[in-house]
Amino acid sequence: MSINATLFFQMIVFLILVGFTMKYVWPPIAKALDDRAAKIAEGLSAADKAKADLAMANQRVEQQLSAARNDAAKRLADAERLGQQMIEEAKSRAAEEAAKIVAAARAEAEQESVKARETLREQLAGLAVKGAEQILKREVNASVHAELLGRLKAEL
Repeated sequence: MSINATLFFQMIVFLILVGFTMKYVWPPIAKALDDRAAKIAEGLSAADKAKADLAMANQRVEQQLSAARNDAAKRLADAERLGQQMIEEAKSRAAEEAAKIVAAARAEAEQESVKARETLREQLAGLAVKGAEQILKREVNASVHAELLGRLKAEL
């Protein structure tokens, strides 16, 4: 056989191999490549969607953090206001108590002063009677002269 016949038969075998490959081998390979490309595209779109979801989640978290900060600031302001109210109420109660204590002390001091004056008057009347006794060198009868002693007390 000559080279031409060998070349011709090799071409026929090659064409049969190409035909067989195109009909039976190539479609599963092409399908696998297409499936792989589809999976890659799905993965990329899922990644894009995940990025978008992450961005939205970050926005929600920031909004919630902002709301929480505002709420905390409001609660802190309320607590400070309540604390100031409590301080003012305590001050007013303390001032009322101080006024009551001062009034009671003044009333007690006034009572003590009146008692002291009465005691002093009685002692002074006794001294006056003793002095008069000494002057007159006789005993003055207190029951007889009660009216005189009463006027003397009133004058003192």
